[in-house]
Amino acid sequence: MDELADILKENNISIASIESFTVGSFANMIGSIQGISQVYKGSLVSYQSCIKRDVLHIKQNVIDTFGVVSNEVAGLMAIHGKELFDCDLCISFTGNAGPTAMEGKPVGLIYIGIAYLDKIQTYCFQLSGKRNDIKNQAVLLGIEKILEILKKNKNFLCI
Repeated sequence: MDELADILKENNISIASIESFTVGSFANMIGSIQGISQVYKGSLVSYQSCIKRDVLHIKQNVIDTFGVVSNEVAGLMAIHGKELFDCDLCISFTGNAGPTAMEGKPVGLIYIGIAYLDKIQTYCFQLSGKRNDIKNQAVLLGIEKILEILKKNKNFLCI
């Protein structure tokens, strides 16, 4: 997280997070970095579907068609979160950390969405472990994916 925070601060890239099953774990981790308030706008924990619908404005038919544990919802969470927080980059987390299948989807199935530079990238992972293990793995994967995206666009950055 320190490397990510340094890149964000050095390049004045504002960031926010929209979290579902991670329940603020990304926010807690990034919020622990000294000086991050320079770029970190905040987080929304959209645990229940009604928050995804009513606050993030994800259409109910998208939720009904694909489920909240989906590539489509992860992408829309990041896009709408970027708009909501008026930031340069927004990461979203949605998935099933257990203990049982949800929407017919297995425990450990997670999606991460990242909206940056008018593009959206989504990732799907099948993780294993206990509930907290899955949440922690997801946050670390999210950090890794943000770093990959920023480094791929390094001609815009001071890296």
